[in-house]
Amino acid sequence: MATQESDNRTAGTARRTLLGAAVLGAGGGVLGPVGAAHAGTGRDGQGDRGDRGGGGGRGLKGLPVPAIIGHRGASGHRPEHTFGSYELALDMGADIVEAGDLVPTRDGHLVCRHEPEIGGTTDVAAHREFADRRRTKVVDGVPTTGWFTEDFTLAELKTLRATERIPGNRPHNTLYDGRWEIPAFEEVLRWQTEQSRRRGREVWIYPELKHPTYFRKLGLPTEERLAGLLRRYGRDRKNSPVIIQSFEPTSVRRMSRLVGNPLAVLLSGAAVRPWDFTETGDPRTTADLITPQGLKEIASYARGIGPTLDLIIPRDAAGRLTEPTALVRDAHRAGLVLHPYTMRNENPFLPADLRRGAAADGYGDAFGAFRAYFATGIDGVFTDHPDTGVLARADFVNR
Repeated sequence: MATQESDNRTAGTARRTLLGAAVLGAGGGVLGPVGAAHAGTGRDGQGDRGDRGGGGGRGLKGLPVPAIIGHRGASGHRPEHTFGSYELALDMGADIVEAGDLVPTRDGHLVCRHEPEIGGTTDVAAHREFADRRRTKVVDGVPTTGWFTEDFTLAELKTLRATERIPGNRPHNTLYDGRWEIPAFEEVLRWQTEQSRRRGREVWIYPELKHPTYFRKLGLPTEERLAGLLRRYGRDRKNSPVIIQSFEPTSVRRMSRLVGNPLAVLLSGAAVRPWDFTETGDPRTTADLITPQGLKEIASYARGIGPTLDLIIPRDAAGRLTEPTALVRDAHRAGLVLHPYTMRNENPFLPADLRRGAAADGYGDAFGAFRAYFATGIDGVFTDHPDTGVLARADFVNR
């Protein structure tokens, strides 16, 4: 523990040095051009951990640390995976936008939805012409009932409109129900180009391949479709501002053979077995992947990991934060960056000791939670509230 605390203090000192000018220059809002804060210095103040690739020749090393990643956009303020949510995340100062949980259509297009089942994120139930499409399927071993993107063409999906996924926690977001359609990922790539031009800085995106084993068995392999789009738009290189992630390590490994982009393996709870491992008979769980040996293996084909926040700081039986694990230290020693998920402001999602009242849509001490996670030395964090994340980072690096 003493060694880990020492590492955290060193990383925190370097972080404050690196980011102070960038955050102060942001006027409390949007950051300046990506890369301005670093001046060639890496996470630990001792130089970069190799050429990680990315836009403008600087790649991930050109991003502020800790980076603020707009989770499905600014999904705490707008229905997720809409252009309204994506653009608001940029307006709020997000360094990266998770523009795309990617799932395929029947005619082979990739679209941006949280899951292939769209009953909870669109108005499809109100479309009587699609009533007969409702069915029950088994997705990664879980029976799920609803409407699925693979049963629709892109043109059909374009007749639907996005709705708030968790209205009980975000009743204010329901104001925007029906305003935006479902984005196709090809539209996201064009949007990325336009936003970069309009904002005068390189806009980064962080798409996720959802359930790739499930879709491959349906004859809709998503890795090849994503690689084809990235090649078509010239964003398949190590210097491209597109980070690709998946919960399935074999999918990430497959992408490493198709494109040069930085890649990340998402990691769920310690006891969880990735679905592709279940399908192939690999007995390992997340607990095996976060050992020094497991992290070394991930580093052979990926540039980072996206662990759940509980793998960074576990919670006790009452839901309160405990002591940080060694994961940040071990991942950095393996040369990996860490972008854990997901920081949200609402009480039910925060550690119990940082909640304020019992309202499901009430905000707790999100700044205290951000501060605790930043102190571990993470390289960034996914958040539904990028405005809060940007302010919390400013507090942290200038304290």
